[in-house]
Amino acid sequence: MTLPPSPVRADVRRILQAALDAADPYKAARRVLALHTHTLQAADCAYDLRRIRRVAVVGAGKAAIPMARAVCDILRSRIESAFVVTAAAEPVGPTPGLEVAVAGHPVPDRRGLRAAQRILNTASSLDAEDLLIVVLSGGASSLLPLPDEGLTLADKQRVTSLLLRSGATIAELNTIRKHLSAIKGGRLAAATRAQVLTLILSDVNGDDPSVIGSGPTAPDRTTFLDAAQILRRYGQWERLPIPVRMHLVEGLAGWRTDTPKPQSRLFQRVENIIVGNNRLALEAAGNAARRRGYEVVLLRDFITGEAGLVGRWMGDLGKNLASRTAHPGPLCILAGGELTVTAQGSGQGGRAQEFALAAALALQGSPNVWAVGFGTDGRDGPTDVAGAMVHGNTVARDQTARLKADAFLQRHDSDRFFKRAGGHIITGPTGTNVNDLYGLLVH
Repeated sequence: MTLPPSPVRADVRRILQAALDAADPYKAARRVLALHTHTLQAADCAYDLRRIRRVAVVGAGKAAIPMARAVCDILRSRIESAFVVTAAAEPVGPTPGLEVAVAGHPVPDRRGLRAAQRILNTASSLDAEDLLIVVLSGGASSLLPLPDEGLTLADKQRVTSLLLRSGATIAELNTIRKHLSAIKGGRLAAATRAQVLTLILSDVNGDDPSVIGSGPTAPDRTTFLDAAQILRRYGQWERLPIPVRMHLVEGLAGWRTDTPKPQSRLFQRVENIIVGNNRLALEAAGNAARRRGYEVVLLRDFITGEAGLVGRWMGDLGKNLASRTAHPGPLCILAGGELTVTAQGSGQGGRAQEFALAAALALQGSPNVWAVGFGTDGRDGPTDVAGAMVHGNTVARDQTARLKADAFLQRHDSDRFFKRAGGHIITGPTGTNVNDLYGLLVH
């Protein structure tokens, strides 16, 4: 992990590393799985392997490799096939039988299309005596772009690009994806007769399996009407490719089958288990800060909203805390969640960097306060950095620097700002994804 020079760099490193360790996907999967002779125990579910003819493992997401490795290390030769698709290949230890594909994220590509078709084919080939184990984590929705009949990959790419820049939440984006897909919204579970066990590393508020990765094995409560309303709310309906509009209109008319709903009997043979989430990472980060001597305040609500507004609010909070006449000691305020950026123009950045830049503007003149925005997957938006760390002097050197920072923020160009001013946090792909961490350190 590379951090900018700072008196609190060692503290921030320990705090962020503790969060990543708590979100380790291999350990998270191993925590809920155990093999007792012929019985696979998964949380409260038990599978008698003597009654299961074939076991297949499939998966998608930024943590797909380590999660699949955990399953393979437990079941070993009992697994007939194992295949996952991820956003960035990492060096992994030898895992016999595990095949890995790399595909585009956040905008889907043809590699993901091929991987999604392979996963659907694997599921379709299984019978009632078989077990399909699915590992899902953040990024899975982009990595499984299998368009429904009448749509193309280019259609889905266009819709994804529009919504990523509209300010839509991940849940709203996934509602659209589910209604344009042949695999999402419970359709993967519907495609197989096998028992289905899905292990999920959550990257969404509330840990709803129907939202994570667009819920390929979870019942879907949303409808074609919900999808259309979201697109109209963000002013994107008229900008959609014509085949997408026609597809949704046909769905509204009842000409297309909607995603399987909670009352469907197919989900009687499906188990979706959450193995890790943002809360666990947040609590681990807080414990690390306490060990470093900080008084810790955890904002336990999953924070959402515009990254610039939340960053400015947290910066104002830090400045006010720094102006107190009496200090009980170093203070660390931590929050977890996922902010959004309603992008305009050609700016380049991500929610964690935009948060940090807005916080830096608010913190001017408070040199003993630091703010951190950090994406646990190691990639903030369409950039190769995990986020940024700022302090009260980052943009407070003079009026010209302040105005320049304002301009970068207004055009949502935080990545380019930090490339010039310094402040980036760089980890490379972390192999996990449990949303973001946002924090303040006050001395």
